[in-house]
Amino acid sequence: AGGLFFEADSPEAAQFRRRLMGWYREHARDLPWRGVDDPYRTWVSEVMLQQTRVAAVIEHYEAFLHKFPTLVALALAPESAVLAAWSGLGYYRRARMLHKAAKFILRERGGVLPATAVELRTLPGVGDYTSAAIASIAFGESIAVVDGNVERVLLRITGRDEEGTAAGKAFVQAQAAALVPQRKVTAAVNAAGDHNQAMMELGATLCLPRAPLCLQCPLYTLCRTRGEHITPKRKVQRSMPAAYLLSLRKRGTMTEVLLERRANNASLMPGMYELPPLPGDAVAGREPVMRLRHSITNTNYYVQVFAPRGAQDQALRRAVPAAKSDLFWVRTNRLAQQPLTGLARKVLQRLDVMEVTPLRLAEDA
Repeated sequence: AGGLFFEADSPEAAQFRRRLMGWYREHARDLPWRGVDDPYRTWVSEVMLQQTRVAAVIEHYEAFLHKFPTLVALALAPESAVLAAWSGLGYYRRARMLHKAAKFILRERGGVLPATAVELRTLPGVGDYTSAAIASIAFGESIAVVDGNVERVLLRITGRDEEGTAAGKAFVQAQAAALVPQRKVTAAVNAAGDHNQAMMELGATLCLPRAPLCLQCPLYTLCRTRGEHITPKRKVQRSMPAAYLLSLRKRGTMTEVLLERRANNASLMPGMYELPPLPGDAVAGREPVMRLRHSITNTNYYVQVFAPRGAQDQALRRAVPAAKSDLFWVRTNRLAQQPLTGLARKVLQRLDVMEVTPLRLAEDA
């Protein structure tokens, strides 16, 4: 395992920090949650960024904050509205925990977000990574943030293979802590917060999992690996078929779509609305109106959507396994306010059942 090891006060650590920050100031992406002075906005961004691509978060971040501009507004909102605004980001437990934490902060802390990692860690849905990120970026606490990008940078720099063991994790955490600046925040400088964002930025844009852009890296001459390091084999993606019913009806001038509400105790996306799933034998020999692939964690779902008319529609509706009490007719002009699963939203938008609302930024107003 071995490799380079940084000491906090060493010339090598100082050189690391200096090169990293010089690169970051020149090359950092212009992201909407950077440079904000509202801890609430930082908190929202960090929760959204958990296991989610930056591009997907950019699409939802401003729209979410437009609906819930303050912690108080989020705390007072119904959960269904929060889930509706989160729809498309996936991992909906994050939205529930964010909402639950906001209500706790309003009730127990007068609406003021805790300012230290230790206190932040006590909030629902806030783990070690998120508490450290908020504490350093929003409040300038000198604490290291370790996500997948940071871990990859540090393993390659030090020349250590990825082990996936407790000892390996402890090594990465110790190196991250040794490298984070210890200077406290001032009005003009947030040394720890900027350093942590620079580390994550380097991993996200240059020190890539495959084919890293080593010759563009400011830390190239310090790096023991200079390329891809040895990593454990990734889990093989599973493939599964899935079929759904798209059933529409007219009520006067309104169009309604049939949706199924997932059980509150479901292991995935409890309480969310989706198109009613169909058993495979009910759709055998039928032609779908849409085929698409949808990935959730380690599973690729090969989805078919069926939208029959007349008697065929009635036959497929009878084939839906869900209880009638779990099925609801929802007006299509109200779909944007419903807590839809990401797949349901994707299908309904692609088939023009649900309007795609363009993001309205402040300067457009």
